Amino acid sequence: MSTVGPRHRVPSGHRLVVGLGISGRAIVRHLTRLGLPFVVADSRETPPGVDDFRRAHPDVELLLGPLESLSMDQALEVVVSPGVDPRQPAFDAVRDRLVGEIELFVRARPESAALVAITGSNAKSTVTTLVGEMARAAGLDAGVGGNLGTPALDLLDGAHELYILELSSFQLETTRRLAATVACFLNLSEDHLDRHDGMKGYAAAKQRIFAGASHGVVNDEVAATWPSGDVAVSRFTTQAPRPGQWGLIRDGAGVWLAEGDERWIEASELRVEGLHNYANALAALAIGQRMGWPREAMLAALRAFPGLAHRVERVGERAGVRFINDSKGTNVGASLAAIEGIGPTLDGKLIWLGGGVGKGADFSALAPPLAAHARCALLFGRDAALLEAALQASLPCERLDTLEQALDRAVALAQPGDAVLLSPACASLDQFANYQVRGDAFRAWLMRRLDADREEK
Repeated sequence: MSTVGPRHRVPSGHRLVVGLGISGRAIVRHLTRLGLPFVVADSRETPPGVDDFRRAHPDVELLLGPLESLSMDQALEVVVSPGVDPRQPAFDAVRDRLVGEIELFVRARPESAALVAITGSNAKSTVTTLVGEMARAAGLDAGVGGNLGTPALDLLDGAHELYILELSSFQLETTRRLAATVACFLNLSEDHLDRHDGMKGYAAAKQRIFAGASHGVVNDEVAATWPSGDVAVSRFTTQAPRPGQWGLIRDGAGVWLAEGDERWIEASELRVEGLHNYANALAALAIGQRMGWPREAMLAALRAFPGLAHRVERVGERAGVRFINDSKGTNVGASLAAIEGIGPTLDGKLIWLGGGVGKGADFSALAPPLAAHARCALLFGRDAALLEAALQASLPCERLDTLEQALDRAVALAQPGDAVLLSPACASLDQFANYQVRGDAFRAWLMRRLDADREEK
């Protein structure tokens, strides 16, 4: 192990792996399997897990410290982890040799294996997981991962006939030509703007999912998801579908997921709630149909799919009031999807719980849907005052210190037919270790209330 100094140089003919996180370690395992020479660098003097890394890879040279002090000009290639910003001046001399983990995946992917790639600002984990369940129901050996679960390069350690990858903008920006069998772009809203120099750069990174794609699946309501190149697409919408389009047919009997005028499944048969989840299901069906999977297998998987934890997760009901955990709603776009997805389906109103670390976001876009669908907004955490300033002209707002206090107040305000929705539009790090812990606290609070109700009977 070495500290980077002015005389450190990447040896000629070696690759340089930058970043010692989850993806960086997957890159190391992949290059080791291929028997290729490389060294590893991390800008942190003591990155988490460095001792475990050294035990696992005792023969790998590890350089720690400022990247600017490391001479990369002799490197055969520089492979950056998604969390490493490729715009850094340290990479100026090697920009033509700068790639990411997914570029390595593309090179190593077996020619016989199909690839489904999914991106979007929100819901990509849900759709990736659902598509994986559909593939397995169809009897396929599918490797599912990428930005979700197993790193893409680790999936290559097994012989899968199909790969289904969730891909972030960070992964796509360093991928030259993905060549997916089906590439799906679900939606686009403000996120990671500092990394991509604004929405234009963010959208351009996402658009790279279509490079070399055989077919695309896009959101007909969001033009930014449509490929800029010549790629044939299937489209989905939450409106009534046109011929050949996926959408929702509404009649007096209910809501149907349909392709054109052909009804595939009634929304009431799904275990997930909200218009946005119907859109996710439509995207998954469009992908599966394009891949040629049996209809009944896809529908069986869809009927069984419970959704993902902390993503518009219905955790229980009390006194006629639903409690929905969308703690993964850490940005405005995700919370908009939850509010606009759940609100129209209720007999009553939303009691919206929001707050935390706002990451400099503009919260004003939340005001119109909350005014339409919410009884009130209960705000907690560090940026509660910023949320209140953006929302108070549109609906009643109350500020509280903690999530638990907000839940106590929600019980006092909610009426039968309402839903208490935790979709905070903020990161959790002011009061919780991560969004999962925040969602677990929401669930635990409700379980305590339900247990107390049972004891009183």
